[in-house]
Amino acid sequence: MTAESLSPPEAAEETEPTPLRMRRVMGTFASGVTVVTGIGGDGTPVGFACQSFASVSLEPALVLFCADHRGRAWPRIRESGRFSVNILAAEQTDLCGRFGSGKGRKYEGLEWELSRWGTPSLPGVLTRVHADVHDVHGAGDHDVVVGRVLALETVADREPMLFFRGGFGVGSPAAAAAAVPAPGVWGWGWGDHWG
Repeated sequence: MTAESLSPPEAAEETEPTPLRMRRVMGTFASGVTVVTGIGGDGTPVGFACQSFASVSLEPALVLFCADHRGRAWPRIRESGRFSVNILAAEQTDLCGRFGSGKGRKYEGLEWELSRWGTPSLPGVLTRVHADVHDVHGAGDHDVVVGRVLALETVADREPMLFFRGGFGVGSPAAAAAAVPAPGVWGWGWGDHWG
Protein backbone atom coordinates (compact mmCIF):
# COMPACT_ATOMS: atom_id res chain seq x y z
CA MET A 1 0.00 0.00 0.00
CA THR A 2 1.40 3.42 -0.91
CA ALA A 3 0.85 6.79 0.74
CA GLU A 4 -1.07 7.83 -2.40
CA SER A 5 -3.60 5.02 -1.89
CA LEU A 6 -4.34 5.92 1.74
CA SER A 7 -7.29 8.08 2.67
CA PRO A 8 -6.26 11.57 3.88
CA PRO A 9 -6.48 10.83 7.65
CA GLU A 10 -4.23 7.79 7.17
CA ALA A 11 -1.72 9.38 4.81
CA ALA A 12 1.69 9.53 6.40
CA GLU A 13 3.76 12.67 6.11
CA GLU A 14 7.40 12.41 7.03
CA THR A 15 9.31 15.65 7.44
CA GLU A 16 12.32 16.91 9.30
CA PRO A 17 11.58 17.90 12.91
CA THR A 18 11.67 21.69 12.53
CA PRO A 19 10.35 23.70 15.50
CA LEU A 20 7.11 24.51 13.64
CA ARG A 21 6.61 20.88 12.61
CA MET A 22 7.29 19.71 16.18
CA ARG A 23 4.65 22.15 17.46
CA ARG A 24 2.06 20.98 14.98
CA VAL A 25 2.68 17.29 15.45
CA MET A 26 3.03 17.38 19.23
CA GLY A 27 -0.12 19.51 19.38
CA THR A 28 -2.08 16.42 18.34
CA PHE A 29 -1.34 14.91 21.76
CA ALA A 30 -4.10 16.14 24.07
CA SER A 31 -2.78 17.03 27.50
CA GLY A 32 -3.99 18.49 30.74
CA VAL A 33 -2.91 21.96 31.77
CA THR A 34 -1.25 22.86 35.05
CA VAL A 35 0.28 25.89 36.71
CA VAL A 36 3.55 25.23 38.52
CA THR A 37 3.95 27.68 41.41
CA GLY A 38 6.64 28.53 43.92
CA ILE A 39 8.15 31.35 45.96
CA GLY A 40 11.24 33.14 44.72
CA GLY A 41 14.25 33.90 46.92
CA ASP A 42 12.93 37.42 47.47
CA GLY A 43 9.64 36.06 48.84
CA THR A 44 7.53 36.90 45.78
CA PRO A 45 5.22 34.28 44.25
CA VAL A 46 6.09 32.96 40.80
CA GLY A 47 4.47 30.49 38.44
CA PHE A 48 4.03 29.32 34.87
CA ALA A 49 1.54 27.29 32.83
CA CYS A 50 2.79 23.82 31.99
CA GLN A 51 1.44 21.02 29.80
CA SER A 52 4.44 18.75 30.28
CA PHE A 53 3.51 17.16 33.60
CA ALA A 54 3.33 13.48 34.52
CA SER A 55 3.49 10.94 37.30
CA VAL A 56 6.84 9.11 37.32
CA SER A 57 6.80 6.66 40.22
CA LEU A 58 4.43 5.46 42.95
CA GLU A 59 7.15 4.31 45.37
CA PRO A 60 8.77 6.67 45.96
CA ALA A 61 6.10 9.15 44.89
CA LEU A 62 7.68 11.17 42.05
CA VAL A 63 6.29 13.53 39.40
CA LEU A 64 7.93 15.46 36.60
CA PHE A 65 7.44 18.62 34.60
CA CYS A 66 9.45 20.32 31.87
CA ALA A 67 10.44 23.99 32.04
CA ASP A 68 12.08 26.21 29.45
CA HIS A 69 15.62 27.34 30.28
CA ARG A 70 14.69 30.85 29.12
CA GLY A 71 11.74 31.19 31.50
CA ARG A 72 11.76 33.57 34.44
CA ALA A 73 9.80 31.56 37.03
CA TRP A 74 11.54 28.19 36.85
CA PRO A 75 15.02 29.40 37.90
CA ARG A 76 13.46 31.02 40.98
CA ILE A 77 11.48 27.88 41.82
CA ARG A 78 14.61 25.77 41.36
CA GLU A 79 16.51 28.01 43.77
CA SER A 80 13.81 27.61 46.43
CA GLY A 81 13.74 23.82 45.95
CA ARG A 82 9.97 23.42 46.32
CA PHE A 83 6.93 23.75 44.07
CA SER A 84 3.23 23.00 43.72
CA VAL A 85 1.50 21.78 40.59
CA ASN A 86 -2.03 23.18 40.32
CA ILE A 87 -4.09 21.05 37.89
CA LEU A 88 -6.61 23.28 36.11
CA ALA A 89 -10.33 22.66 35.59
CA ALA A 90 -11.91 23.13 32.15
CA GLU A 91 -13.33 26.58 32.87
CA GLN A 92 -10.11 28.06 34.29
CA THR A 93 -8.94 29.72 31.09
CA ASP A 94 -8.30 32.95 33.02
CA LEU A 95 -5.72 31.21 35.23
CA CYS A 96 -4.22 29.59 32.17
CA GLY A 97 -3.96 32.96 30.43
CA ARG A 98 -2.43 34.63 33.48
CA PHE A 99 0.33 32.07 33.83
CA GLY A 100 0.70 31.00 30.20
CA SER A 101 2.15 34.28 29.01
CA GLY A 102 5.38 36.04 29.82
CA LYS A 103 3.44 39.31 29.83
CA GLY A 104 0.69 38.24 32.24
CA ARG A 105 -0.49 39.78 35.46
CA LYS A 106 0.07 36.43 37.22
CA TYR A 107 -0.89 37.05 40.86
CA GLU A 108 -2.18 40.61 40.52
CA GLY A 109 -5.80 40.69 41.72
CA LEU A 110 -5.84 36.91 42.22
CA GLU A 111 -7.01 35.42 45.50
CA TRP A 112 -4.44 32.77 46.31
CA GLU A 113 -3.16 31.23 49.53
CA LEU A 114 0.20 30.09 50.78
CA SER A 115 0.12 26.33 51.36
CA ARG A 116 1.59 24.80 54.49
CA TRP A 117 4.50 23.75 52.26
CA GLY A 118 5.29 27.40 51.50
CA THR A 119 4.06 27.42 47.91
CA PRO A 120 1.17 29.30 46.27
CA SER A 121 -2.14 27.41 46.08
CA LEU A 122 -4.35 28.67 43.27
CA PRO A 123 -8.13 28.86 43.75
CA GLY A 124 -10.64 26.35 42.37
CA VAL A 125 -8.19 23.93 40.77
CA LEU A 126 -8.89 20.20 40.54
CA THR A 127 -5.82 19.00 42.42
CA ARG A 128 -2.59 20.26 43.91
CA VAL A 129 0.62 18.27 44.05
CA HIS A 130 3.16 19.67 46.52
CA ALA A 131 6.75 18.54 45.98
CA ASP A 132 10.44 19.17 46.54
CA VAL A 133 12.82 19.41 43.59
CA HIS A 134 14.43 15.95 43.61
CA ASP A 135 16.46 15.98 40.39
CA VAL A 136 16.93 18.14 37.29
CA HIS A 137 18.06 16.90 33.88
CA GLY A 138 18.98 19.26 31.05
CA ALA A 139 17.27 18.28 27.80
CA GLY A 140 17.72 20.60 24.82
CA ASP A 141 16.13 23.95 25.58
CA HIS A 142 14.26 22.60 28.63
CA ASP A 143 14.94 21.11 32.03
CA VAL A 144 13.19 17.89 33.00
CA VAL A 145 12.36 18.41 36.67
CA VAL A 146 11.66 15.43 38.90
CA GLY A 147 9.86 16.24 42.12
CA ARG A 148 9.47 14.15 45.25
CA VAL A 149 5.83 14.42 46.30
CA LEU A 150 5.19 15.75 49.80
CA ALA A 151 1.39 15.78 49.65
CA LEU A 152 -1.56 15.42 47.29
CA GLU A 153 -4.53 17.72 47.70
CA THR A 154 -7.87 17.07 45.96
CA VAL A 155 -9.79 20.34 45.69
CA ALA A 156 -12.67 19.87 43.22
CA ASP A 157 -14.34 17.19 41.13
CA ARG A 158 -14.98 18.79 37.74
CA GLU A 159 -13.91 18.34 34.13
CA PRO A 160 -10.18 18.94 33.47
CA MET A 161 -8.78 21.55 31.13
CA LEU A 162 -7.48 19.87 27.98
CA PHE A 163 -5.18 21.43 25.41
CA PHE A 164 -5.30 20.07 21.87
CA ARG A 165 -4.07 21.51 18.57
CA GLY A 166 -3.66 25.00 19.95
CA GLY A 167 -7.09 25.18 21.59
CA PHE A 168 -8.92 24.08 24.71
CA GLY A 169 -10.98 20.92 24.64
CA VAL A 170 -10.90 18.05 22.18
CA GLY A 171 -13.38 18.70 19.40
CA SER A 172 -14.08 22.25 20.58
CA PRO A 173 -14.52 24.97 17.94
CA ALA A 174 -11.28 26.60 19.16
CA ALA A 175 -9.34 23.36 18.85
CA ALA A 176 -10.82 22.67 15.43
CA ALA A 177 -10.03 26.20 14.21
CA ALA A 178 -6.50 25.91 15.54
CA ALA A 179 -5.93 22.64 13.73
CA VAL A 180 -4.88 24.66 10.68
CA PRO A 181 -3.06 27.68 12.12
CA ALA A 182 -1.98 30.65 10.07
CA PRO A 183 1.63 30.46 8.84
CA GLY A 184 4.01 31.22 11.68
CA VAL A 185 1.23 31.17 14.30
CA TRP A 186 0.49 28.48 16.81
CA GLY A 187 -2.04 28.80 19.61
CA TRP A 188 -1.59 29.53 23.27
CA GLY A 189 1.54 28.25 24.88
CA TRP A 190 3.87 27.86 21.93
CA GLY A 191 4.72 31.52 21.53
CA ASP A 192 5.83 32.03 25.11
CA HIS A 193 8.68 30.50 27.03
CA TRP A 194 7.13 28.65 29.92
CA GLY A 195 9.10 28.39 33.08
